[in-house]
Amino acid sequence: MDTLSALLLGLIQGLTEFLPVSSSGHIELGKAVFDVDLEAKEGLLFTLVVHAATALSTVVVFRKDILQIFKGLLEFKSNEASHFSLKIILSMIPAVFVGLFLEDYINFLFEGNLLLVGSMLLLTALLLFLANGVRAQKKTISYGKAFLLGLIQAIAILPGVSRSGATVCSAMMLGIDREKAARFSFLMVLPLIFGSMAKSLLDLQEPLFTQNYTALALGFLAAFLAGILACQWMIALVKKSQLNYFAWYCSAIGSTALLYELF
Repeated sequence: MDTLSALLLGLIQGLTEFLPVSSSGHIELGKAVFDVDLEAKEGLLFTLVVHAATALSTVVVFRKDILQIFKGLLEFKSNEASHFSLKIILSMIPAVFVGLFLEDYINFLFEGNLLLVGSMLLLTALLLFLANGVRAQKKTISYGKAFLLGLIQAIAILPGVSRSGATVCSAMMLGIDREKAARFSFLMVLPLIFGSMAKSLLDLQEPLFTQNYTALALGFLAAFLAGILACQWMIALVKKSQLNYFAWYCSAIGSTALLYELF
């Protein structure tokens, strides 16, 4: 991979990981537009690097929340932190199941399937339109709602479905406070990202000395900085109920992908 492609794909990953437009779908579109064809191990390593960058950006933005959770857990008693952690664990179960038993099928879906990407982007647009019109409520996240959001997160593994968009919008439609919905959505994926990174490192099996490490470093830096900006922006947009702009964007990009693939 050349440095320019790595930089552009890193920016795409960082921005779209948090904004409700589907990072996986945009990465596939980016590869098609920039004519990037990565070998299996090269693609795996780049994916690992940019996901590490966005995970780190999440930690930076939510550092105070994460610190409070760890402080609460160290009290070793039933408190807000322990309940929140259990809800996070509960939400992880569906995605872990999909990752363990459906990985090969999921990987097949990510192989340049622009027809699927376009269709799922239109589905994301519909979710955003629906959620944007929901009246703000102040309900909390119950254990049942946490598991339901986990199921939605597992479905959002499909390329073109925005994970953040699907989980945040679903939480809003369940009546959950907007800020809490965004906070839970971004924190619930952190353990999954770190688990996926560990598995990817094992799959690499051996160092890839032939890689363009300058390109990887640029991709990491671009994804990290763009991720911080996008995460903060998304939180502000959810609070103000301004998701309809991204709904129109997903509609346009999804339609374009379908037309490109069909004609």
